[in-house]
Amino acid sequence: MQVVAAVVAIAALAVAWWLISPLFIDEVVEEDFPRAAMAVIPDDMTDAEAEEVMMEAEGVETMVTEAMPESEEPDVTGPVVLAAGALMDADDFHRGSGEVTAYRLEDGSLVLRLEDIEVTNGPDLRVLVAPGHGIDSREALQAAGYIELAPLKGNIGSQNYDFPADYQVPGQMTVIIYCKPFQVIFATAELS
Repeated sequence: MQVVAAVVAIAALAVAWWLISPLFIDEVVEEDFPRAAMAVIPDDMTDAEAEEVMMEAEGVETMVTEAMPESEEPDVTGPVVLAAGALMDADDFHRGSGEVTAYRLEDGSLVLRLEDIEVTNGPDLRVLVAPGHGIDSREALQAAGYIELAPLKGNIGSQNYDFPADYQVPGQMTVIIYCKPFQVIFATAELS
């Protein structure tokens, strides 16, 4: 009988730790913004040689005296902002702040960027996206329909999430930080 009680107590403590520990343990994630194109180093050049070439180029200070020729406006290249907004608290206990932006990268892929976020931590937090605004409850979330991008990588920092390849970014959407086990919204960002 005591063995059964000990096993139950250990299991209960493990579950309690899994549910409660995120409230006082922060997970910091700092991801770089994704880039569609990176510098290419020739195959016959070592990293040390490439670094040396870059250092030499950095040290060159040449004053240009020729006038710049007139030119047309260049085509826009690089990531394009599709929608942006700020994380807001879901309530007095579940809090969130930071910037949220949806981008189309040069290769056509879609990325959601969470920048300088700080969210109350919790067990099994997920990043969800739903069309429209005003999503402030589990019922409103389910009524709107949503997609899950991925588990939240960290409750503090900057991170990237890929949209599905066939996703069409709506004119208005809400990004939701959602606790799956308790079905609770922790923070939302209304993007336009």
